[in-house]
Amino acid sequence: MQQLIYFFRKFKYFLFFLFLQCIALILIFNNLNFHKSKYVTSASAVSSSLYNQAFNISEYFSLKDVNNELLLENTYLRNRLRRKQKTTTLSDSTSIDTLKYFQKYTFSSAKIINNNFNKAFNFLTLNKGKNDSLDKEMAVVNGKGIIGITETVSPNYTRVQSVLNKNSKLNARLRNSRYFGSLKWDGRDYRILQLTDIPRQALVKIGDTVETDGKSTIFPEGILIGKVVGINNDTAVDNVIDVKLFNDMSNIGPVYVIKNLHKYEIKQIENIANE
Repeated sequence: MQQLIYFFRKFKYFLFFLFLQCIALILIFNNLNFHKSKYVTSASAVSSSLYNQAFNISEYFSLKDVNNELLLENTYLRNRLRRKQKTTTLSDSTSIDTLKYFQKYTFSSAKIINNNFNKAFNFLTLNKGKNDSLDKEMAVVNGKGIIGITETVSPNYTRVQSVLNKNSKLNARLRNSRYFGSLKWDGRDYRILQLTDIPRQALVKIGDTVETDGKSTIFPEGILIGKVVGINNDTAVDNVIDVKLFNDMSNIGPVYVIKNLHKYEIKQIENIANE
């Protein structure tokens, strides 16, 4: 208390000056419109800048929630799109439950918690499993194209065989000509896959788009894969097309797991036909 009294005694003239200065400023801003407007403008500019900085910081820390919301929305829209594509093939006006009878694929969102891309046999791990209706032999894709196929599923996690796996073999086609073949990986460049078994009469050009052909029970038709960057047709036996993936397999974000609702029915009838 004694120090506080000493402080006021020592700086009493300076404190009295500040008091009078504050009164003068209040009278100026309250009675002179020009100064008042300048003060309001400056104060608004400062407060707006502070609010903007606070919003940017808040927005940055909320990006995770925003991404999750977008992922859920994209999953919903993909499911709606698949139902829409199927129902538009009807030629009559019969009213049928399209969700039950016409949707062939469903999409589930997931995140990659582990990813290998620099080995000969690469795998990924997803943060969802049987508890989320995931199973073996389901397609894994993202907005840019194919990722792989689910291989091993536990209650909460799933291991995915990457397209960058020397055991991987997928059906793929050239979009412009509809010729199809087998998509493999030679284990060298993680950006380049090899499309084989394309007929010699197929017209292939650098830059042609390669996509899934839908002839398997795993990938839907028309999922993007990559573009042609090399053609090896020197001999009649070896016809290999180099395909650069649209995906950067070293940097993958959220993914979608695709379930074929007709998979077991198709396999059942194919097994009967092979007996």
